[in-house]
Amino acid sequence: MSKRFGRAQKAAAILPLALLSAAWTASLAGIGPAEVSASSSPEAAALPDGTTVPTEAIEAPASVTTGAGMGAVDGNAAQVIASSSTNGIPSAALAAYMRAEQVINSADESCHLPWQLVAAIGRVESNHGRFGGNTLNDDGVATPGIYGIALDGKNKTAVIRDTDAGLYDNDQAYDRAIGPMQFIPSTWSVVGVDADGDAERNPQDIDDAALATAVYLCSGDDDLAALTGQRAAVYRYNHSTAYVDLVLSIMDAYMSGDYTSVPNSTSAAGYIVPQPSYTGGGGGGQGNGAGLGNGGRGSKPTPTPTAPPTQPVAPQPPTGGGSNPAPSVPTQAPQLPPVTVPPLPSTSIPPVDAILTDAQARLQCTLDGFVDNLLKNDDPFDKCVQAYKS
Repeated sequence: MSKRFGRAQKAAAILPLALLSAAWTASLAGIGPAEVSASSSPEAAALPDGTTVPTEAIEAPASVTTGAGMGAVDGNAAQVIASSSTNGIPSAALAAYMRAEQVINSADESCHLPWQLVAAIGRVESNHGRFGGNTLNDDGVATPGIYGIALDGKNKTAVIRDTDAGLYDNDQAYDRAIGPMQFIPSTWSVVGVDADGDAERNPQDIDDAALATAVYLCSGDDDLAALTGQRAAVYRYNHSTAYVDLVLSIMDAYMSGDYTSVPNSTSAAGYIVPQPSYTGGGGGGQGNGAGLGNGGRGSKPTPTPTAPPTQPVAPQPPTGGGSNPAPSVPTQAPQLPPVTVPPLPSTSIPPVDAILTDAQARLQCTLDGFVDNLLKNDDPFDKCVQAYKS
């Protein structure tokens, strides 16, 4: 097992990546290239917003939702798991989850946090920022805002009197869980981060909330590639065995590729992105799915969605005898537009550019409809990633 980083080492490692998180968010939002500076100096004791990664496991819960959580709504755990593929993940949330994995695992190489675990918590807690009629806006902020019920001991809740003077939860009598990841204010004050460089630690912002969840789960020395570490970390997040079981079941579904990406404004089930085909260059021949032409290495592939199958044409009645012909039926279903992640700005720091290029390639292949099967080294998803990185 890799040696755990100390506090100063974690902070020094995560500093440049947190700065780049803002650059990536700006690029995805269409703001354009951002000025990015990075430092690996051992004296860099904190993130740009003053936050450090705890070296001891945080035992205070992040969430105190009961039952299956807010996002499950009806408490039907089996239905939530079964509907993973039809209940799509908003694109801003998917990007935030993947970015959280990249940032935290580069800062703490022994944590091994999969983004699917963060996504599973987001599904259970708030249906990826869509609980109570909310949607994620273009900046990834839950709008109008997600607030739990007062933690006043009623409705099977814990009693937690106000700890934030109503700053985050608009309640000066009792605390309320806040944002897409449903942090209680006292825990947010420990792990809250500014992940997207907007000079604000906002629990309603999926970028900030997802990275804060990653910081919470990676506190201490659990290895989150192992089931034991996953169960321990999620139980700390919410002290409920039923909650742990549900989160890990959804994580397994997402890791098998059972999910889709949908627009941020979508508040319910999504659509299935058609699997693309690729053409390669460099040799004038047809690509092989990995951007390689018959005559040698090809250029970066351009995804082209596969057209949906042709619908059958309704039979036409015989002409003559006064019969009216049946109305014509379209022969082809409408084609969904492809979703393309904008290019990232260059940081001129090769190791960091490589990390973000890999993350962007994985996100684009996910949006293209490929399945990420980690048990196969030559599966279409890996070929797609390598093609986009070429």
